Amino acid sequence: METRIAVMSIIVEDPDRVAELNALLHDYGPYIIGRMGLPYREKNIHIISLAIDAPQDVTAALSGKVGALSGVSVKTAYSKVV
Repeated sequence: METRIAVMSIIVEDPDRVAELNALLHDYGPYIIGRMGLPYREKNIHIISLAIDAPQDVTAALSGKVGALSGVSVKTAYSKVV
């Protein structure tokens, strides 16, 4: 199946959602190339960047599930590299 490289930016405003988010990311682990997480303690938020190589529908499914978490925002950008 054809895959695309994407980056996903996630902002967690509700710390109670971190466990749910980590469980989702674990489920999609085989597609994740890299992950960087930054706790911003002054604002009490977490900023996470993901690099993903997956079929577009898999990336979209992950983005949708992450975005459905209350207190979590996500944006995804796709490369043209296939």
